[in-house]
This record gives sequence, structure tokens and C-alpha cells, in this order.
Amino acid sequence: MGYKEAERFKEIIFLPNDKFKEELESLLVKSFGSIKNFSDLSEIPLPTIYKIFSGDREPNLKTLRRIHEVLKGGEEKNNKFIALIASRPVLNMLDESYVSDDENKYLIKEYSATNIEEVFIQSIRAERDGASALVCAPIVSSIVEKVVTIPVVTIMPQKSIQIALKTAAKKLKS
Repeated sequence: MGYKEAERFKEIIFLPNDKFKEELESLLVKSFGSIKNFSDLSEIPLPTIYKIFSGDREPNLKTLRRIHEVLKGGEEKNNKFIALIASRPVLNMLDESYVSDDENKYLIKEYSATNIEEVFIQSIRAERDGASALVCAPIVSSIVEKVVTIPVVTIMPQKSIQIALKTAAKKLKS
């Protein structure tokens, strides 16, 4: 993977849908040996990739960015990442693939969880995958801190709480 593959990907994005799907599949197989290998490396679920190829799903911007990132070898340049554990709808709202402090740029890797048991499984998985830190909901963060050895940061929603409370108040009027 490298500059050449990433540039080719940028070219095929603007092809008509059928040609795009065909060229993308060819590029991924050529670059990674198989779609499965690409899925494992990129952490884009295999069913998502196959739905894109079959036309059942259009790739979203986040998926396109991730494909480009893996093709250019972005993962290899900085293996430090922060794990974000949340439900799929929350993860889908995330616009950024990286977060920076004053000196470093960290990849954000998503770990989907729909219940408390999955949060613990994903926390352990993230640590085993090499996460430098972990971000999760306040209801589970204190317990997750007892399970992993990496720093755990709690999501503290503010605006969303106010919006939810106002929505509840409006529903009570009805």
C-alpha cells in the first residue's frame, strides 16, 4: 500500500457507480490479496464492503476516508490510537478519524457495543489491539477502569442531555 494505490482510489471515486464498484474491488484485491484481508486491516465489516460491491449500500464519507487511509498506509505511520466504545448510532455521528493534542495525532478506532457485557468485551479487545487510551460512557467507565490498564476517559454529554429533557417535556404536553 502507498501513494500509488491511494491516488488510484481518488481517481475511481468519480467513476459511475458500476465502474466504481468494479474498480474498487479490483484495487482492494490487488493491494491486500483478498477483501477479507482488507476488512480485517481496515476494520470495515465484511458485510458492509460486500453491500457496497452489490449496490445495496452507498459508501458513506467515513468509509471512503477509511479506505483511503488504509490504502495510503496511514495505520503504519502511527500505531497509537484511542478506542471509542459506544453504540453504533453514536459512532456513526463521529466525523473525525483522528484527534490531536499539542504534539501527537491519534487515530480514533471505533468499538461498537449495545450492552454492558459488550462494553467489557470491547474494552479488553481495544487494550489487546494496542489502544493507548479508551473513551466510554459514564455508566460503565468506573468498572472498565478496573478491567483495563490503559487510561479510561468518560464521555460527559451536555447538550444532548438538555435536548433529550426538552423532548421529554414536549412529549408530556401531548
